Amino acid sequence: MLNSTYKSPISPSVSWYEDSLSERPVYSALEDDVQCDVVVIGGGFCGLSAAYHLAKGGSSVVLIEAYRFGDGASGRNGGQIGTGQRYGVVELEEQFGFERAKALFQIAENAKQNLHDIAGENNFEYDYLPGQISCLYKARDVEEEKQFIAVMNEKYDYDKISFIDKAKTSELLGTDLYHGGALDQGTGHIHPMKYVVGLAKSASNAGAKMCENTKATGIESTKSASGETVIKVKTAKGTITAQNCIMATNAYGDDLEPVTARHVLPIQSFIGATEPLGDELNVLPEKHSVDDSRFMLRYYRKTKDNRLLFGGREAYTSAWPTDVGKHIRKQMVELYPHLQDVPFTHAWGGSVGITPSRLPFVREVKPGVISAAGFSGHGVMMANYTGRMMAESLMGKTSELDVIKDLDISAFPGGRTFSKPLLFLALTWFAFLDKF
Repeated sequence: MLNSTYKSPISPSVSWYEDSLSERPVYSALEDDVQCDVVVIGGGFCGLSAAYHLAKGGSSVVLIEAYRFGDGASGRNGGQIGTGQRYGVVELEEQFGFERAKALFQIAENAKQNLHDIAGENNFEYDYLPGQISCLYKARDVEEEKQFIAVMNEKYDYDKISFIDKAKTSELLGTDLYHGGALDQGTGHIHPMKYVVGLAKSASNAGAKMCENTKATGIESTKSASGETVIKVKTAKGTITAQNCIMATNAYGDDLEPVTARHVLPIQSFIGATEPLGDELNVLPEKHSVDDSRFMLRYYRKTKDNRLLFGGREAYTSAWPTDVGKHIRKQMVELYPHLQDVPFTHAWGGSVGITPSRLPFVREVKPGVISAAGFSGHGVMMANYTGRMMAESLMGKTSELDVIKDLDISAFPGGRTFSKPLLFLALTWFAFLDKF
């Protein structure tokens, strides 16, 4: 284990993910002017995946990250993969119709497989563990969940999900707080920082120029004398000139490009990691990952070495809360009172980008500049796959990205000045409704 002393400038706390790594390679900052086919801004799942697939396909690529790869949500999240988009197929079908809902679901299935394929192709470990349980916090939601599972089984040909009753849920979780749930054997959870490290190495090995501690300070899009688009991305010590630009900053691009900032807002989310738990404590004995049906959901899972990683507290302001572990512990003990005296070894947080519809925002924001953000808690698989889709779109290999680009993602009301206060009021209201 590294037992890292490095602290990201965007987060005051070291995560268990960082401390549990056996290695975290450092990539040099950009020090001069360079030219390439595609410049990628952002070293999380989306940007790393785009760089990997572009370089693998023969394009010259420069990827820049303002801090270190994985310092944002990609290296600090709950590690859960999920199934489908952020909203279920029933809601998507009501909004878009069956054919489009089916296409969005299939993209998500492709995204799951893509995670495993990349790791397999490049032989890196990411601690995948199978199985996820979506639990019902309110008894009145049981019938609706059964209907959803039937639709998944029969209409979307997804037979890996099944209903579990209150007794079985209690057995698999070690708590009797829930009224049942959906057991999904077609997904699972990973160590996200190990995946970041493996994906960055894979992109570098494929030929991408990888630069950490290189903040983009501006993006210019102009036309050459022959009418071709020319992109110039400025940094502190150099300029990258390219034919195309992929912007993959998610919740961290407010000061770089205003269109994305109007459609994607950051929400802080926090996680605590316990010391390894003994079997006698009966917490997630089969190491499933869990999310629940509260609007302000709890999400948690067991690691390979039997730690409980518990996430749930959210914040909607830029101020970093004091004593993160205290608030996470309160939520954990609500579910597992017998863990009252089990210490956290780590407590950390970070910002997740969300959109009003909780579907990804993908759009050409300037000529030659395509931005992808707002994965709304589904970034482990969807950010990775969106990076691949953007890369393949630029190389003319597929039109799959069009399904996402065609989504009409509205801007948050109130503009950049008032959107965060309005979001705070809305989410506080929904948190209040969770109590009833």
